[in-house]
Amino acid sequence: MLVIGLSFLVPLLWVVLASFDTEASLAVKWPSRWSLDNYGAIWNTETTFRPLWNSLLLCGGATLVTMTAAILCAYPMSRFRFRAKRPLLLTIIFSTGLPITAIMIPVYSLFVQVNLIDSMFGAILFLGASSLPYAIFLTKGFMDGVPVEIEESAWTEGAGVYRALWSVVMPLMKSGLAVATIFTFVSMWGNFFVPFMLLLSPENLPAAVTLYTFSSQYGQVAYGQLAAFSIFYSIPVVVLYLFLGRTLGQGFAAAGGVKG
Repeated sequence: MLVIGLSFLVPLLWVVLASFDTEASLAVKWPSRWSLDNYGAIWNTETTFRPLWNSLLLCGGATLVTMTAAILCAYPMSRFRFRAKRPLLLTIIFSTGLPITAIMIPVYSLFVQVNLIDSMFGAILFLGASSLPYAIFLTKGFMDGVPVEIEESAWTEGAGVYRALWSVVMPLMKSGLAVATIFTFVSMWGNFFVPFMLLLSPENLPAAVTLYTFSSQYGQVAYGQLAAFSIFYSIPVVVLYLFLGRTLGQGFAAAGGVKG
């Protein structure tokens, strides 16, 4: 596993070295002359800043929609018993493995009919909906780990269902919510096909789609600029992990809270 892990560091090493090499190629090599020219070439609104902002708006908005709906869907599936619970859970599990490319043609046709093509709002809704089954599956698993007895104590104190969910259940499963949020955001951040199909205007394209602009129509690739752009492209994911990663090492916050 250590050998496999080290092999995955090779592409990361290429990204770092090639970003400072004006004569970069696919080979992993030490730059003959270290330069910031590649960063200077992409340091503009059209190439970097606007696509990254579009990605943050698209993926951040879709993640917010997904996690809000996932919590509200996972809560009754975790806490209540009803006849359709098992078929619904099986449907959700099946949906997690459904390839998104299999439904993009009818989705594109639907978006044309409802006039949501090239709409950031429509892309956010679909991207959030397509990530919802996996988010529900993850969130329910973590929510099952919160003892219902603690929540019942809140009910006896007069808390309603939503107040107990917000003030009791969610704080106790914040490590699980962090995991689900990171997985959801990262899967959206690297999604190329959905925004490529639903967003047409250059001013609406996210960074995942504008990556192909570094390849010319003659097959030539500006490897140095591509590597420099990849550095900027990775920063939001790293920042999100550092921000939410502090809660990943925390287990169940109320261990022993139901003893006695």
